[in-house]
Amino acid sequence: MSELASDNTESIALHLDEAGVSVDLPRPAHAGDQVQGVPYRPVEFRDDDLPTALERAASWLRRTQEWLGEPVDVIAIHLDYDDGENRPYYDVKLLCNEEDLAGAPIALREHVAKSAPGQG
Repeated sequence: MSELASDNTESIALHLDEAGVSVDLPRPAHAGDQVQGVPYRPVEFRDDDLPTALERAASWLRRTQEWLGEPVDVIAIHLDYDDGENRPYYDVKLLCNEEDLAGAPIALREHVAKSAPGQG
């Protein structure tokens, strides 16, 4: 559990996993894909076929934007390769805003809805 400070100094509870992202965040479906644990949160998609890796990245991005209720702030897209034996060749990373992956926009909307006059 983490907290997000709002403008009026109240805190909003965030339900995060051990990596610091929302427990409700859609996870990449393929076993070789992952949300990594560094400050700018690369979400990695690895495959020997670049179009397949990009399609999986796009599918995850669509599901995550649907969950978040707004576009995910993607800071950059990084493409690399790994020519090591028995490893996927392409490595596509979406460098995403950490607060988006933690579900902060969802928590803020819920907080505003609860705080609205006539709500409760």
